[in-house]
Amino acid sequence: MKKLFIAALLVVGMTSFAQEREATTERAQMEQMTLEQRNQLHLKKMTLELDLNVSQQKEMSKFIAEESAKRESRMAERKATKDVKKKQFTADERFAKKNQMLDEQIVMKERMKKILSADQYKKWEEIKGKRHHGIKKRMVHHKEGKPAKMEEKK
Repeated sequence: MKKLFIAALLVVGMTSFAQEREATTERAQMEQMTLEQRNQLHLKKMTLELDLNVSQQKEMSKFIAEESAKRESRMAERKATKDVKKKQFTADERFAKKNQMLDEQIVMKERMKKILSADQYKKWEEIKGKRHHGIKKRMVHHKEGKPAKMEEKK
């Protein structure tokens, strides 16, 4: 009986390690793509989801490139500050960062309203909401390895 139990534990342990490797290889392959390749794939995905016309594709291409450049610079900045030391932000610094992030989101929404039609914008909002909810759900489950209660926003 003990041998059977140990064998079952080994099988479960080995399958969980195999699943982790698959996820990291996909992420590594995505990181190997150039910025332009990732932008192009993002544009094509949005074109399929929102049925963008040619002029909208051109505008979205510019927009995606700008947002990607901003994201890359923020990631580089975070890596540089991460290497120095882990810093606890003061309340004013957290407020300034959060305020800046929200301002950028407002600007992004305004640009999307100008580029997309009303129906496309509504669909984009729905897709964005679902994606945000999924990310939040994964973060909650990832925290300390156990699921936590998540508040439903209506």
